[in-house]
Amino acid sequence: MEVMKAANEHEAAGNHVLHLEVGEPGAGAPQAVLDAAHAALDSSALGYTEALGLPELRRAISAHYLKNYQRDVAMERIVVTTGSSGGFMLALLAAFDSGQRIGIGVPYYPAYRNMMIALGLEVVTIETGPESRFQPTPELLERAGHLDGLLICSPANPTGTMLRGSEFDAVVQYCDRHGIRVLSDEIYHGITYGEAAETALRYSANAVVLNGFSKFFCMTGWRLGWMVVPDELSGAVERLAQNLYISAPNISQRAAIAAFECEDELNANVAVYAENRRILLEELPKAGLKDLAPADGAFYIYASVSHLTNDSSDFCRKLLKETGVAITPGIDFDAERGNAYVRISFAGKTVETKETASRLKSWLA
Repeated sequence: MEVMKAANEHEAAGNHVLHLEVGEPGAGAPQAVLDAAHAALDSSALGYTEALGLPELRRAISAHYLKNYQRDVAMERIVVTTGSSGGFMLALLAAFDSGQRIGIGVPYYPAYRNMMIALGLEVVTIETGPESRFQPTPELLERAGHLDGLLICSPANPTGTMLRGSEFDAVVQYCDRHGIRVLSDEIYHGITYGEAAETALRYSANAVVLNGFSKFFCMTGWRLGWMVVPDELSGAVERLAQNLYISAPNISQRAAIAAFECEDELNANVAVYAENRRILLEELPKAGLKDLAPADGAFYIYASVSHLTNDSSDFCRKLLKETGVAITPGIDFDAERGNAYVRISFAGKTVETKETASRLKSWLA
């Protein structure tokens, strides 16, 4: 957010800025979603909904799991939330008590840690690296000591890496054997390049799955997410939702029902990301950035700049000032090693991605 603020100030001063700092789709919500929102405005009072969400939307989410994952998920296990962030708060409150130890692979999306700390949970950082494709493994979990929970993200922010079939299964089975509750962040599902992302629901009935409409569905500002919870947590989650925010926004819920009918439009967005990814994977090494995390999914390149700087924040400030390219320092995602990395988002227009590659090559030459 600080980088985005600086980029906006640089732009306001009359400079041309290429925004690759924020993880937000370049496209807006699909047309059918907008049409559904207009129809809801004209035909409904838009009052509170049930705390768990509109039944029609929950049924649509259930059908989504059957179609895309071949998992029969009962509507009663689905909770519509105020953004996936709201879902994380509900999951952490329902599944854990203050003082319990929650593992999280490093690098990670920083809001995870901040929410855990705010709720009095002990964050146990699990240092991952290229050798594990920046994902946790049973061996790394064993070294972490006692854990009550594990938060995983596949595809991940900031690295874009995924836990693949047997790897995912091994991590989840380890957790089930040791009484570790898995929280699986699946917000980047639908945005993959090759193998499709798998859901934790395939491997465990105990996992809490979190997803939403912000990334693949391009509905960031609509603030709508969902959870799939085990039966034993559904009552607690419902009561928490009732007390914390009553219900997710009615108009967003009504509009989101139409999102599941927009597959062609949404997959066209992913095709744009794929082309942007191809350009960066081809051009960044020419600029001298050769050490890149495998970008299996999401829309990020996590690149080492250790041969250029020991201060990624200063590196990003200079890059913005001298080239107009805004990217994010790795220190946001890894307090110990992040000064050696930067994150580049490729969720924007292809023409901007090409221009970014050109400016980087000239600047780093």
